[in-house]
Amino acid sequence: MSYHMDQILEADSIDIVKEKVTAALKEEGFGVLTEIDIQATMKKKLDKAYPPMLILGACNPGFADKVLSIDPNMTAMLPCNVSIRQLPNGKFEVSAIDPEAAMVPVGKEEIKPLAREVKEKLAKVIAALA
Repeated sequence: MSYHMDQILEADSIDIVKEKVTAALKEEGFGVLTEIDIQATMKKKLDKAYPPMLILGACNPGFADKVLSIDPNMTAMLPCNVSIRQLPNGKFEVSAIDPEAAMVPVGKEEIKPLAREVKEKLAKVIAALA
C-alpha cells in the first residue's frame, strides 16, 4: 500500500504551485496550519543546498474533530502533510499523505471510515492540480 498520492506539475515557481495547492485544499474544506520551508531550513541548519521544497500542514477541522473525539492521541497524526518539491527536470511534485495508510494501522476501528473520507478529499485535491 502506498503511503502517498502525487501529481507532477509544470510551473514557473514553487509559489505558483503553493497557491494552486492551497486553493485546491480550500475547495475540499482544508486550511493550511503550518508551512515548513525545507530549502531554507537545511541551508540555515546544515548549510546544505536543497531544491525548493515545502511541507504544508493541511487540516479539515470537521474531520480532525471527529478523529480526536474518537482517539485524542491521534494528534500525533495531524495535520495531513502535503509536500511540494522541485524535481531535477524543473517540474514540481505535489505529494499528499494517504491518511488511510497512516491512521488505520494505529487507530481505532471507528477511524477507518473517516480516514477513507479524508483520503478521498485529498485525492480530489491532487487530481484538481492536473
